[in-house]
Amino acid sequence: MRSDPRSYQLVTPQNLEEALQTLAREPSVWKPFAGGTDLMVLLEAGKLAHKHYINIRNLPEFRGIEIAADHVSIGALSTYTEIQAHPVLRAEFPMLCQAASETGGLAIQNRGTIGGNIVNASPAADSPPALLVYDAELELVSTNGSRTVTYQGFHTGYKQMLIRSDELLSRIRLPRTKAGFIHYYRKVGTRKAQAISKVCFAATARTNGGQLEDVRIALGSVAPIPIRCLKTETALRGGPLDQLPDKGRTELAKEIAPIDDIRSTASYRLNVSLNLFEEFLHSL
Repeated sequence: MRSDPRSYQLVTPQNLEEALQTLAREPSVWKPFAGGTDLMVLLEAGKLAHKHYINIRNLPEFRGIEIAADHVSIGALSTYTEIQAHPVLRAEFPMLCQAASETGGLAIQNRGTIGGNIVNASPAADSPPALLVYDAELELVSTNGSRTVTYQGFHTGYKQMLIRSDELLSRIRLPRTKAGFIHYYRKVGTRKAQAISKVCFAATARTNGGQLEDVRIALGSVAPIPIRCLKTETALRGGPLDQLPDKGRTELAKEIAPIDDIRSTASYRLNVSLNLFEEFLHSL
């Protein structure tokens, strides 16, 4: 059953200052509306509970991909299409570009934003595992100024985040520290396109003399939030490559917490996660 559009309110601020003042003046009343690719699905299904939205799509401060010597800064309103097209992101952050290319179809990629993918807080989102592996940082702004938080730890529970009701996600910062790393990203869904992931696996690693010198591993759709597998990384780091699969499988199975739901089963998700883990190690 569709929602009645007349029961909703959408306002468009003239600038960022007005948007932030609106959020500060009425905390929790207004929520941001950017690409709307998730919100419109809920609206059509009659499941969009919140009624008041503030349109932030045209705020120039939240747009653009900026390149510095030690980091890349991605505006939260950058679309999946813009991310895929950027030469530095393709060269240095290929997993994020692959995640963008596997999110929905072309219409979604042209409209949907990286910031929306983060704050929608779905554990099945495609970009969060890559962002976790790339040690992303988030810039949050409000009338009190801006603050930066690490993406690791930003999601605290299902649909729960370390962002206040008067804050907006403005930019995503990626440190340029993965030179010499191997990148591995796999999304497993019902179809090869336009499917919500059953398991999403992202990892980077650097080897040296037959040993795993450094490693980052993150998964989506296997817990209430996208997770970085820190214990598995610790167990693997510094070990001989030929001894890693057995050691890592045990730790990874402990860290993830897949469930049975309408899209898949806990057993399937666990087995696929472990298989992708082994495929990642073999790629080294």
